[in-house]
Amino acid sequence: MPQLSLAVLIQGTGVHPASWMLTGTKHDPATDIRYYTHAAQLAERGMFDLFFVADTPAARTENLEAWSRFPLFMNVFEPLTLLSALSGATTHIGLGGTLSTSFYEPYNIARLYASLDHLSNGRAAWNVVTSANDYAAKNFGLDKLPPHADRYARAREAVSVVKALWDSWEAGAFINDVANGQNFDPSKLHPLSHEGEFFRVNGALNIGWTPQGQPVLIQAGSSNTGKDFAAEIAEVVFSSDATLEAGQAFYKDLKGRMAKFGRDPSQLKILAGLPIVLGATPEEAEAKYRAQQDMIQPIVGKMRLANDLEIDLSGLPIDEPIPEELIPATSNFHQTYFADIVRMIRKKMTLREIYTTYERGLTTFRGTPMQAADHMQEWLEGGAADGFMLIFPAMPSGMQDFVDGVVPELQRRGLLRTEYTSTTLRGHLGLKEPKNRYAAD
Repeated sequence: MPQLSLAVLIQGTGVHPASWMLTGTKHDPATDIRYYTHAAQLAERGMFDLFFVADTPAARTENLEAWSRFPLFMNVFEPLTLLSALSGATTHIGLGGTLSTSFYEPYNIARLYASLDHLSNGRAAWNVVTSANDYAAKNFGLDKLPPHADRYARAREAVSVVKALWDSWEAGAFINDVANGQNFDPSKLHPLSHEGEFFRVNGALNIGWTPQGQPVLIQAGSSNTGKDFAAEIAEVVFSSDATLEAGQAFYKDLKGRMAKFGRDPSQLKILAGLPIVLGATPEEAEAKYRAQQDMIQPIVGKMRLANDLEIDLSGLPIDEPIPEELIPATSNFHQTYFADIVRMIRKKMTLREIYTTYERGLTTFRGTPMQAADHMQEWLEGGAADGFMLIFPAMPSGMQDFVDGVVPELQRRGLLRTEYTSTTLRGHLGLKEPKNRYAAD
């Protein structure tokens, strides 16, 4: 019987816009290492594969009245710094974080993740993103993000360079031969000479071949360009489909694209995004969810929609539909999210109905632990996912409910490990260790 792969998305106090108000304390845990240590250790107790930290390298600098009520990424750790600290507080769970190819040089990316892989003894993963907001662009000398296709072209080249740098040293290069006074074998160092459209890199990484060969590559693009990129390079993909049928179609589409890149579909794990609210009864879970949605303030609801629709909604009444003539012709940020909002506008939903329904491509599951296990088993056995990226509206309470309630039921059904049998993230996920391109056969 196949087993589920489980990851958890960590985004401050939770992904819900009002999560900071649901913590029950005036203390903001966003920069408290004790908070993240507890969360990582809780996920490890739940036998999760991956603890994943989302990020954007920017604070919002406009519309601050709204952002002050939804402080997304306004007070957060840089992910690699945080994950390095957590590597010493955990022993098994994978540690993944986001770095953007639009703003980080390949050498820095390669060095940072190689270091994390060594620190964690083989548990590092890089979420490859191109970024999707102009706040970040302005921090790096740009007025706005380059076009979508250009960002993906840069990302493809960046990944190629990073992987080549990870191969700078073959396994066993550092021989520490005291008798002959030689620290490393020069024949196993392979400097890179790369000159491409976006990057020029001539040199070698100054850290050796990592414990799992190379850190795991994560990708989450859902556009046609993004899916091709994922089929070419990704080993874990986060999907965002609201229905089983849509999940099955995405799964078949993405894995079907891998052959043209000479890749085995078993070497890609598709994790379906699953926002989840649990209760002792379905009614309790639904009431908890509705209470959370009602806490979204109108100024925040408008802003969230406006960011993904890429227009100003501030002057519109919240209890009337958004006029269709305001819909932009195209999107440069998140194309899938844009399409979701457009569909709701064309259904003549009011602005309030849209912002209390819209979940960026996902639908929050509300139910009991038994129902959650049923849902996850259906997606796994129905060919819609290899596992789930769990998204808790409020942390750490949401994950505590899952670990205490759903994990034992999944284990009882044989769908989740009862103990770790590997020490590396690749081992947890059943991914092969890559062969260094310079190593002899």
